[in-house]
Amino acid sequence: MNPTLELALVLAVTAGACALPGAFLVLRRSAMTADAVGHVLLFGIALAYLAVRDLNSPWLMVGAAASGVLAVALVEALEKSGRVKADAALGLVFAALFAGGVLVVSASVRNVHLDVDQVLLGVPELATEPRWEVFGTAVAPVWWVVLLPLWWPVVWELFGNAVAPVWVLGAVLVLNAALVALFYKELKHTTFDAGHAAALGFRPAAIHYGLMTAVSLTAVAAFDAVGPVLVVGFFVLPGATAYLLTNRLGVLLLLAALVGAIGALSGTFAASTYGTTTAGAVTTALGALFVLALAFAPERGLVAQTVQRVRRKRRFHELMLAVHLLTHEGTPQEADEARLDGLHAHLNWPPEFVARVLSRAERNGWVRRAGELLKLTEAGRGAARAVFAA
Repeated sequence: MNPTLELALVLAVTAGACALPGAFLVLRRSAMTADAVGHVLLFGIALAYLAVRDLNSPWLMVGAAASGVLAVALVEALEKSGRVKADAALGLVFAALFAGGVLVVSASVRNVHLDVDQVLLGVPELATEPRWEVFGTAVAPVWWVVLLPLWWPVVWELFGNAVAPVWVLGAVLVLNAALVALFYKELKHTTFDAGHAAALGFRPAAIHYGLMTAVSLTAVAAFDAVGPVLVVGFFVLPGATAYLLTNRLGVLLLLAALVGAIGALSGTFAASTYGTTTAGAVTTALGALFVLALAFAPERGLVAQTVQRVRRKRRFHELMLAVHLLTHEGTPQEADEARLDGLHAHLNWPPEFVARVLSRAERNGWVRRAGELLKLTEAGRGAARAVFAA
């Protein structure tokens, strides 16, 4: 398999796995939790190594996952204490556990090599390198491999060891999709209205910790493949982009996974073409997709909102004209107030502005001309009366 295509496939599957729980983080305004979880994994890895003294042990991944859940629990505890706000609690826990991991490594594991680039930045180019032996087969060191079926050797023989990470991370993607499908109603209610969810008999706290556990476990699997920086990008950017494109949760989840995969594929091939880092290129591609959605999304995009503001402003002026004509309709002042050549003085509008508003009102069928006077149609009269009724 082409190495670039192979890496793109690994990152696309990783992006999809992270995007599903990441979309809920975005909706719950807890996006930076992914950053905290991604960086505190070192703390759990270091402690697990002290216990087992084996760099190839799957218990390192278990320790990493546990540290992610611990970080979330500590943030929640500090926030509920009432003495620290959510953002400060996140910063405190993130810094403390990450520093604790560095201290444990530097003080107790002096003779063990931990690559700084891998820990701080990540090297997704190494995602396709198998680094474990399972039943004599070399696979990536992600403990999720136990979720794969027993026919792994057959897959290995058919597709080669280069695609092993795709199957490993694919298992994570399938598991996350299954969890979202199984607990879709609970996640939906607790995300948008926790109080109403509790009244319906759901347990928002349990659902929250379950989601954060899934985030932590996904971060562990993805951390090994792509590193912490790209993990954060995969958790946050696809969900944030999808949020701009739809108001439906189910569609949002599908779009988040699709955006993550597109960003991973395009970024990987761009990095190969221009000889730059894969992590930077993929994150830039995801950022570019977000900017495009921010600018051109159908309802929430900047262009759409600008058009809507212009339309509302134009509608307001057309209503003002209709209200003015209705106010003086049938009165002795109508001959003066509704005269076309004097309308700008009564409304305090420039003559050219009056001409534009009148042109739009005529196109809408609100106003008609009767010589030098302006008359309301039934549609215009109804629109003006609706203003008074409101």
